[in-house]
Amino acid sequence: MAANVLDSILFKDAFGTPEMRAIFDDRELIRKYVEVEIALAKAQAHCGVIPQVAADEIAAKCNADTLDFELLRHETEIVGYPILPLVHQISKQAGGSGGYVHWGATTQDIMDTAVVLQIRDAFALIDDEIARLRQTLASLASRYRDTPMAGRTHLQQALPVTFGYKAAIWLDMFDRHAERLEQARPRILVGQFAGAAGTLASLGDKGLEVQQAMMKILNLGVPFSTWHVARDGFAEAINLLGLITGSLGKIAYDVMLLAANEFGELYEPFVKGRGASSTMPQKRNPISSELMLACAKGVRQHAGLMLDAMVQDLERATGPWHAEWIAIPESFVLAAGALHQANFMLSGLIVDESAMARNLDMTKGLIVAEAVMMGLAPYIGRQDAHDVVYDACRVVNEQGGRLADVLNGMPSVASRLDPELIKRLTNPANYLGMAPEMVDRVLAKSAHRQ
Repeated sequence: MAANVLDSILFKDAFGTPEMRAIFDDRELIRKYVEVEIALAKAQAHCGVIPQVAADEIAAKCNADTLDFELLRHETEIVGYPILPLVHQISKQAGGSGGYVHWGATTQDIMDTAVVLQIRDAFALIDDEIARLRQTLASLASRYRDTPMAGRTHLQQALPVTFGYKAAIWLDMFDRHAERLEQARPRILVGQFAGAAGTLASLGDKGLEVQQAMMKILNLGVPFSTWHVARDGFAEAINLLGLITGSLGKIAYDVMLLAANEFGELYEPFVKGRGASSTMPQKRNPISSELMLACAKGVRQHAGLMLDAMVQDLERATGPWHAEWIAIPESFVLAAGALHQANFMLSGLIVDESAMARNLDMTKGLIVAEAVMMGLAPYIGRQDAHDVVYDACRVVNEQGGRLADVLNGMPSVASRLDPELIKRLTNPANYLGMAPEMVDRVLAKSAHRQ
């Protein structure tokens, strides 16, 4: 039985995805270790460091799937790292060429490079999920480009916006995340092979040549300098996930708030039984949004841990490196889980336009008091217009009625503005600013990046 939600029979597919868990599965990680060891042997044979026949035998016989995993676990507990126990076993697999396994390498070379290979696979999944999400958000932005709703600041109605405008803001964030992911790959997907203290001393003058050949085999970037204790690449990867899931958390928070009965403007897709309460049959809880928010909080904690783990001692870290073993797999699984929930939720999002219109009219025109103020300002000045409209708003708040009727009853307003103009000014649908045009700009930019 699992001791955490990421591997739990009950929760694993709520907080992650099978595809991402498979990338960070123990057996897959060990396969990556063996892949790196084989690539090292091939590179060294190519550069004349070890015999070609040895590299061929290592490549042919070393197999992660036939290892004694219980022995590997036991010896890893003793040693503290898995590579020495792994080398013991694959050296035996390699037969007469076993003495050439792990030639000139250090444990961290193999482990770091294997994690880079995992991150490369994980980035591909993240990229696919973001692409799907951008398409969904573009569809929402386009469909609801002109659908008025109350814009809210400090949880109070502020000015009218459109739901398409809100969705376009969400889309613009993920356009930037797609760009960040593309730009980050060359910095992060760089292999590690540097030897005991990072100087490649054990390979004489062949060190850099082997390093380059090895990275070519693995299709990874070649490091300019050893990064045993320069962990900005891995920290960037997890902090990028922090940005991505932070944006997902913002979307989730919006949906949860607008799904409250008092708003009733958005609802997650209906699935019989989903979000049900054990005691309240009427409940329809925003489950996907809640999971997205929880995942975002988890990744954010790990992003901080990765920044902390950058502070490493001298040429090889003591404890900070180990913290990465916790943060990296969990962050990717949580990020994948959050993206999966977002794609499910937003692709079937229910938008109640009538509720948006009803809430927009809730203040009887007060939400567009600014529009009236700006319409009156050319006649009596901005500050006097502010004071007049402020007084009218107080009357509506304290005595009821509609803002248009109160304003038309004020001589200082009625003598300057036509009643029909005031009626138009107090219609929220007529005070959307450039929101629809902003939607168009985001859609055009996003389509160009597809």
